[in-house]
Amino acid sequence: MPKILLYLGSLLFIISVLVLNIPSWQQFDVASVEFLSTQRTAHLNQLAITLSVLGGMPFVLFLTCLWCFYLAWYKKYTKIVFISVGLVVSIALSWLLKYLFARPRPPEALHLVETFGASFPSAHSFYAATLGCLVIYLSLQHPAHKILSVCAWLWMLLMGISRVYLGVHYPSDVLSGWSISFIWITLWYLFCAQYLQDKPIHKFR
Repeated sequence: MPKILLYLGSLLFIISVLVLNIPSWQQFDVASVEFLSTQRTAHLNQLAITLSVLGGMPFVLFLTCLWCFYLAWYKKYTKIVFISVGLVVSIALSWLLKYLFARPRPPEALHLVETFGASFPSAHSFYAATLGCLVIYLSLQHPAHKILSVCAWLWMLLMGISRVYLGVHYPSDVLSGWSISFIWITLWYLFCAQYLQDKPIHKFR
């Protein structure tokens, strides 16, 4: 799994950066946002807006705190460190890259929700991929690992599509958010597995 996510993350990041620098690919980026804006319905709008709230930093931090409190009850302190550092660095990386790339967002007339910061990468997609990867890695030995993994991938996919549907991000913003998160969380997982207790993180107690 780590190798797959590293390769996938690297590929998606390369694609997202190429889109920023190849005019014909940029046209596809813009066309995708415009196309999804024509497919809007009241129900889909409400769903996408709800996902925007659930995928934002306040709710993600709240959800992560609940997860860590649950783990603290069972004295899974190393997992708490793994989750906390993974999320905090993800937040910092997403906003640092927004500042560095400073890519303008799609036209404001297409926005269905309020936005903050630049467009590249999508912070919501970044956070969704971070939580998804954390769930995938921490559930490797769980009996419901396959189900949890499917839910994690669906969460990432829905969050990414919703950002484009809402008119606040281009597809390449979403790909970059996913890709950097895949790379960061996987490297963090491999570091923890190697240096914290010399065994996979999913076995930490």
